[in-house]
Amino acid sequence: MPLRSDWSGHSCSIARGVDILGDPWTILVLRELFFGNGRFDAMKSRLKVADSVLTKRLAGLVEAGLLEKRAYGDGGRTRQEYVLTAMGEDTLPVLNAVTIWAEKHLAAPSDQAHLYVIHAGCGKSTTSADTCTECGERLTAANTSWHSRARSEQPIRLTAAGGREAAA
Repeated sequence: MPLRSDWSGHSCSIARGVDILGDPWTILVLRELFFGNGRFDAMKSRLKVADSVLTKRLAGLVEAGLLEKRAYGDGGRTRQEYVLTAMGEDTLPVLNAVTIWAEKHLAAPSDQAHLYVIHAGCGKSTTSADTCTECGERLTAANTSWHSRARSEQPIRLTAAGGREAAA
C-alpha cells in the first residue's frame, strides 16, 4: 500500500512538484548532492539513513530526472555515484528557500546548526532564494555557497549539474 497519493497528474503545479520534492529524505539527498556527496556510502553516513530508504529515494530521483548515475573506479571494482542533472540543479532555489525560511523562523539547537546561503560573487549572505539581496545577481549552483559551520568554517561551493564543482 502506498504511503500517499500519486499527485503527478494533478492540475496544480504545487501538487506535481510536491509529488517529487515533498519527501524530507528527498530534500536532504539533494542537499548532499549540492554539497558534493554523490556516493551512496557518503550520503548514508551523513544522513544516517537506512540503505532501503536511501536506495528508494535515489531511484525515485533518477526516475524523475533530477539525478543520474555515473560510474567511478573504487580501486578494483566499478561503482556508481549520483550527480545532479540540469533539472536537479534547478531545485536550488527550493532548497535555498527552505534554508532561508528555517533560519528566519526556527530556532537552531546550537551555533553550529545554522546554514546560510552565500552569493560567492560578492561574498554576502542573501535572504532571497534566487537572487542575491546584496548585488542583485541571479543565484546558481555555480555562484552560490552554503555555509554550515557543522561542515566547515568556510562556505562550501556548491556542486552543479553533472557533478562538476563550481568555478572558484
